[in-house]
Amino acid sequence: MLAVYNLIQLLGLVLLWPLLLLLVVGKAKYRLRIPARLGFGLGELAEKIPAGRPRIWIHALSVGEVASSVTLVQAIREHFPEATLLFSASTAAGERFARSSEGLPVDLFIQFPLDVYPVARRFVKTLRPDLFVLVETDFWPNFLHQLAAGNIAALLVNGRISRKSYRKYSFFQAFFLPMFRSFSFLAMQRQEDVEKMVSLGVAAARVKTLGNLKYDAMLPKAGARQISRNELGIAADRPLLIAGSTHEGEEEILCRVYRELAARFPDLFLILAPRNIERAAAVVKLVRGKGLAVSTRRAGRHADDQLLVLDTMGELAGLYRLADIAFIGGSLVARGGHNPLEPAIAGIPVFFGPHMEDFADVVEDMLAAGCAIQVSGEQELLQSLSSYLQEPELGREKGRAARQFVKSRQGVNMRHIDLIRQVLS
Repeated sequence: MLAVYNLIQLLGLVLLWPLLLLLVVGKAKYRLRIPARLGFGLGELAEKIPAGRPRIWIHALSVGEVASSVTLVQAIREHFPEATLLFSASTAAGERFARSSEGLPVDLFIQFPLDVYPVARRFVKTLRPDLFVLVETDFWPNFLHQLAAGNIAALLVNGRISRKSYRKYSFFQAFFLPMFRSFSFLAMQRQEDVEKMVSLGVAAARVKTLGNLKYDAMLPKAGARQISRNELGIAADRPLLIAGSTHEGEEEILCRVYRELAARFPDLFLILAPRNIERAAAVVKLVRGKGLAVSTRRAGRHADDQLLVLDTMGELAGLYRLADIAFIGGSLVARGGHNPLEPAIAGIPVFFGPHMEDFADVVEDMLAAGCAIQVSGEQELLQSLSSYLQEPELGREKGRAARQFVKSRQGVNMRHIDLIRQVLS
């Protein structure tokens, strides 16, 4: 199948190269990264890696996977202080987040190669890692083949298989199975994920249930700056609702819900945190069009503002501890949802809509534990939020249950460290 994959890839490059060239030249996010992903400057980069020390290459797909990996990377640094840690992310957003994360103690940020056979081969031969750690997903045939050909250990951590992915892996089993078999071990989040992987043809001895890294990612970050309500200009006794990681189409719904709630609870303040901060100006325009007083985090709020749009990166998780209620974006529209554990560990009730597919396992466990509220749409969200605002003690009880839910599932990092030690030995 690898030969077929490369033949299709070659034909695609031959037929589409003018379009691909225009795309790379025309878009900055490609123009600035593609040369490095093709290997330009790789030799100079490799010279920065100290000789004679074990090299561990950690790779994450995008922002969510990078965030999940932070505490694991910290644990790897603590338990393998002599190792050189290399880190890569596939997307530009993931790379920006990784580079801006103060808690990611790596020695060198590198680009992940495009999955073209000679490019992948050159990256592996030049960087020569002793261990490759893949966080959750981002399987590339040529790259994984080169690791196996070089006898380089590979470890999948925080692995998961959704129903949709399982159908895809099953249908294209001949394509995916060699990639899965290239890993020394596959550390999955849940027993169901292990069973799916084994049913695909991976040896049971290679697949382990170690839990979800996202739970340990909720551990308090040493030295993290604490933002206060006073800094945001929000009174301590004012009820605060945070809608985090919202997407286009959701802010309009949330504004309608907020107007209804504000009529019943005049002191209610809303923070809207769009998933992509580039949308902040558009969200502000939409909110003002609804007749609501709004400002942004960077501009600072005015005394009569009803809403604040968060237009900064990296602050949302820390703001949840100031809130009374949280709503998880990407769930009222079909975007798969976002991490419900961030507000859960803050000890506040967590609401989300029907579209939480990307966190289905966590959501299933939270709902079973009675520490989250899932709504079907706008009207149910309005009614449920109104109930919790009417009875604050109900929210505090749900929040305590949410925090305990996360705390009882932590300790995943050390299980991964033990497995990494086993692989390296």
